[in-house]
Amino acid sequence: MISGESELEFLINNVAKKVNIDVLTNDKMITVGSWKIDKEGYVAIVIKGIKKTGTSFSAISSLNVSSDSFDGKFAYVPNNEGDFYHWGRRGPSVHLNFQVPENINAEWYYNEVTVPVGEDKIGSYFMANGFGEGYFGIQVNSDKERRVLFSVWSPFSKDDPASIPESHKIKLLRKGINVTTGEFGNEGSGGQSYLKYNWIAGNTYKFLLRGIPQGNNSTNYTAYFFAPELGQWKLIASFNRSQTNTYLKRFHSFLENFIPAQGDFSRLVLFSNQWYCDDKGI
Repeated sequence: MISGESELEFLINNVAKKVNIDVLTNDKMITVGSWKIDKEGYVAIVIKGIKKTGTSFSAISSLNVSSDSFDGKFAYVPNNEGDFYHWGRRGPSVHLNFQVPENINAEWYYNEVTVPVGEDKIGSYFMANGFGEGYFGIQVNSDKERRVLFSVWSPFSKDDPASIPESHKIKLLRKGINVTTGEFGNEGSGGQSYLKYNWIAGNTYKFLLRGIPQGNNSTNYTAYFFAPELGQWKLIASFNRSQTNTYLKRFHSFLENFIPAQGDFSRLVLFSNQWYCDDKGI
């Protein structure tokens, strides 16, 4: 099922095999080889063009995977409907929901995060304080950069922040030292803030979020971060969200990978010591 003339390399579990495609193998099924898969889980197949005679490498229309020793089902993304190749390559996310009584005016929300040594894979977002209108956690953005991220969604449900009416935009009230603020899109839109901070795997970090209705159909959200290396609380940012009149709700945490090329790596995080405090200090 391949057209064109070229040499391709297939890499699985650091074992590479090459195939040569010429006019005689056009539009035919080609056997690439066999690999030993030692354990269940995500398996990355990396295909690389080595040589070509034309202007482009051979086009692959499909991949067939089979096994003589495994009789279970393979999990994969069969097509790109809804941009699902992107989401499939990112891998699954794992979510925790924390139960809080419905009639509580939760003003404060606290959580602690520990990423075990070796589990801080590039592309990881360890989201500590998720709430109905946003999220707050730490990321591994590259081998040289890590961030503390705090975002609040706009009540105007669009992926393009430029399309949000002024009356529905997230307004920045204040931000901490060295914190970058702006807007985000693509997965909803809203206000975003982040602090570039090289947090350390194995250390425990503290996250404190405050949400207070302002009485004018808007709510202020403020995020604080505590790093043991610094020994003090740091303000990340404070945002005002219009069309909103609520204390903190829908407490949750999650672990996800946001870089598609990193989706086959496993990762681990520990969330601990969660608590909330209501508007009466209880």
